[in-house]
Amino acid sequence: MALVSRRHSVAVMARTSALCAHRSSNGAPPSTPADQQKRLHRACAAVRLASRLCADAQRRLDPEDAAAKGDASPVTVADYAAQAIVSHALREEDGSLPIMVAEEAADELRRSSEEARRLRSRVAALVNETLAAFPDTKDQNLSEEEVMDAIDAGAAAGGPKGAFWVLDPIDGTRGFVGMRQYSVCLARLQDGKLEMGVLGCPNLPARALEDGDGDEDAALHDQGELGCLFAAMKGWGTRVGPLFHGDVVPDGPPLLLSTSTKADLSPRFMESFETRHSRHEVSAAVARKLGVERPSLKLDSQCKYGALARGDAPMFMRFPPKGYKEKIWDHAAGTIIVEEAGGTVSDARGNALDFSQGRFLEVEEGIIAAIPQMHQKLVDAVQSVLLK
Repeated sequence: MALVSRRHSVAVMARTSALCAHRSSNGAPPSTPADQQKRLHRACAAVRLASRLCADAQRRLDPEDAAAKGDASPVTVADYAAQAIVSHALREEDGSLPIMVAEEAADELRRSSEEARRLRSRVAALVNETLAAFPDTKDQNLSEEEVMDAIDAGAAAGGPKGAFWVLDPIDGTRGFVGMRQYSVCLARLQDGKLEMGVLGCPNLPARALEDGDGDEDAALHDQGELGCLFAAMKGWGTRVGPLFHGDVVPDGPPLLLSTSTKADLSPRFMESFETRHSRHEVSAAVARKLGVERPSLKLDSQCKYGALARGDAPMFMRFPPKGYKEKIWDHAAGTIIVEEAGGTVSDARGNALDFSQGRFLEVEEGIIAAIPQMHQKLVDAVQSVLLK
């Protein structure tokens, strides 16, 4: 999420929607399991590239400078560059850019001002610096125009027909600036249904979460291994592995949120770090209703979905301010990662999330997720609090 306006150009969206319609109506054969495995490999490789880019950019980040300068800040450069590098990595076999619903657009970069020229140059430099650091991409070098075109591949409208990717290049911008948690989130939908999802969490500890792991500057103080890659595919399960080394696709055993999960032995809940993203007073009231006494784990981004999938906590709650519209890129990857591990994600009334409505989600009152034996209890407690 960038700290600048992200109004997509109508012309770009129209071109991308037309392309989507053309590709989805050309009679392509259905995907085979081998096709799906190849796509998952590409998705994991793309998220690894973007995660390395973001981790390097965060280490060079001046938080005050980023917050003050807005659209010329290093975090904005990383937002654009991460989207460009994922889009580039997902190119089709014929070299065409992917159909993608993503958060950023290159409108700001295409302006003729000196400020835009400098920003374009910085974005392209970060993309090419990252490509040069990996053996498989070291000979690839993108022009500024190619970088902007890759960013604008994210202007697809989404909807119930066809296949497309969904990307949040940096989910948890304020966490990124504050040296807290953030994630690179990529999912794929087919006819409005989640097909696969990948989360790159550069600052997430490999161990189970502890108090303070989501706090300001937490990423600077942890002495253990940081960086987790979660990958899920329909029918394949959810797996997790190290983000910055190891196999491209995590090869460990599937995560399984069974009735004996360790998270249920000491109940607590997760919620957004920022109060502007979720009403903490509602979460606290629900926790009291459930008899949860431990304080919440506050984390930015979809890292919460990954943490739930591996059993760090049994539930999370998100109650945004009235009138807020949820975007599909803020929940798509995390949802399939939790669901393939055996958990449940829904709106606050217990309805499954519907990703077929375009770029936004139509949800009732908030979003919750939980291990299987706690979800209905959580729904009941939420409704009891909200109906007061």
